[in-house]
Amino acid sequence: MGSTPSVGTILKAFPSSPKFSRREKLVAAGQTAGIRQLEGTGTHSAIETVGAGCFTVRVRVLIIGCGYVGLPLGLELLRQGHTVFGVRRSAEGAAALAREGIQPLTADITRREDLERLGTGWNWIVNTTSSSKGGAAEYQQVYFEGTRNILAWLAASPPKKYVYTGSSSVYGQTDGSHVKESSLAEPGTDTGRILAATEKLLLDAARDQKFPAVLLRVAGIYGPGRGHLFLQYLKNEAQIAGKGERYLNMIHRDDVVASIITALKSGRAGEIYNIVDDEPVPQIHFFRWLSETLGKNMPPFVPESAVPRGKRGITHKRILNRKMKMELGCCLRYPTFRQGYTAEIQRLQDAGML
Repeated sequence: MGSTPSVGTILKAFPSSPKFSRREKLVAAGQTAGIRQLEGTGTHSAIETVGAGCFTVRVRVLIIGCGYVGLPLGLELLRQGHTVFGVRRSAEGAAALAREGIQPLTADITRREDLERLGTGWNWIVNTTSSSKGGAAEYQQVYFEGTRNILAWLAASPPKKYVYTGSSSVYGQTDGSHVKESSLAEPGTDTGRILAATEKLLLDAARDQKFPAVLLRVAGIYGPGRGHLFLQYLKNEAQIAGKGERYLNMIHRDDVVASIITALKSGRAGEIYNIVDDEPVPQIHFFRWLSETLGKNMPPFVPESAVPRGKRGITHKRILNRKMKMELGCCLRYPTFRQGYTAEIQRLQDAGML
């Protein structure tokens, strides 16, 4: 074996890039002696060596809209050793974060002055804000105006990575076709068009200002206490539209959390990733599985025209997740709705709620 390379040799082996500090280069090479030579110490709170040639940088993370997705995301990032701050609009919401160990901040992204009070110097920022079931007016304020305010706030001091959780409802396809990130995104509803305009703000900023935005088009989220059609079925309020052929595209909340973390680590700025599980499922097959699993009758069939369109409209498409897997390296815990809803049904049974 050759002699241990010098500190200077190791540093020269890395490209000149702000992504790597002098210390991180040494950690990546496994040269703890070199670190002591460089800094006069054998420890550093910002970096954890996890194996030969690998390192994990502990960073400051800000989660905007730290609720159904953001809270478990924050808990997982805390478990990984990061410093996590969560933003909620109300004092009650902030108190809930504090009880979980996430450092709480109160702000409304529709108010520029609130964002300014959050300061800068964040390594990672994740925007998981939701519209709280509002209509087009609230979508305009929360998504479009909120994103514009965020871009203005961070213009002088952007984070290393910014992940935005949007929606697959920007795809307006109604022909059952396969949909990937490069497919046409022309939504047929006002809320969908607002979401598409919000994406354009971020994509333009990534192209023109090198803003490090990664966009996630998230399918219908289900998980603990969540899942619109599932909850309707449990309450005997579900209906099957037409022949039940329309495809449903879903993703478990835990897999959304995992995908956000991989996007923070591996996502490319200015890129879009579909966040969806492996199996788009026709509505009739979804309800048939629930019926067989729970021993309940199938929902009644009704004409397509009798089903409310909802704020995001009715589409018929099969969303592909190949890019999510290939570029982000996501490995789904719940690859189809069957695994995910089996876990939710078991949770409800264990709690005596089913």
